Amino acid sequence: MSGTKNSRDLNAGPKVVGAVHSAGALRRALRIRPGEVDFLEIRVDAFAPDPAPLLRALPRLRVPLLITVRHPAEGGAHRLSFARRRALFAQFLPFAALIDIELRSVKAFASTIADARTRGVRIIISDHHFKATPPAARLQRLIRSAHAAAADICKIATLAETPAALSRLLALFAKRQPLPLSVMGMGRFGKISRLLLAQAGSVLNYGYLDEPNASGQWEAVLLKKRLAELGSDQALTA
Repeated sequence: MSGTKNSRDLNAGPKVVGAVHSAGALRRALRIRPGEVDFLEIRVDAFAPDPAPLLRALPRLRVPLLITVRHPAEGGAHRLSFARRRALFAQFLPFAALIDIELRSVKAFASTIADARTRGVRIIISDHHFKATPPAARLQRLIRSAHAAAADICKIATLAETPAALSRLLALFAKRQPLPLSVMGMGRFGKISRLLLAQAGSVLNYGYLDEPNASGQWEAVLLKKRLAELGSDQALTA
């Protein structure tokens, strides 16, 4: 499915992303119907030893695709080199509606980003923190850096083990930001954070299809339903 023909309006309410990071998740993704989730994130790094079956499956998926080849230091599988990751992005870019590149990788993937832009593919610049939620000032610096790199969306995922950590993430939506944000917590307050932050303005909200690949995730189809329920409750009180 061509991403450029099936991109969604990211300003029209929170979107749900189902992560495809295993053979089981791919089998589940092949059964996903349009509307059950908004995007499927194809974690190409997880399939890197033999990407051919994944490439054959992609045209059968019925939801726009987000292509990710994750850096090993931010949860990527198989400790892929920059050269291998660039080659995989080049293979999978024709299928993408969006791509996700870490802030730390922006310079190394300048040509990938330029190629994506010529195809009309949107750019997510991401930053992941698996041990804690950074201080508020550092979170703002991350957002400014993503904006300076001409991201379409800034994604921030942090370990949220305390109310204070959750509060710092929520506070990002209390001020005007220079670009759309996708923000989520992991750990103890992960599930709560994904509902709260989606309601606050997080444009992309991630869930799993067969089993979680991060702590604090919702099953993606269920997350879509829960966010729809929250939206319905909001409409009733308007």
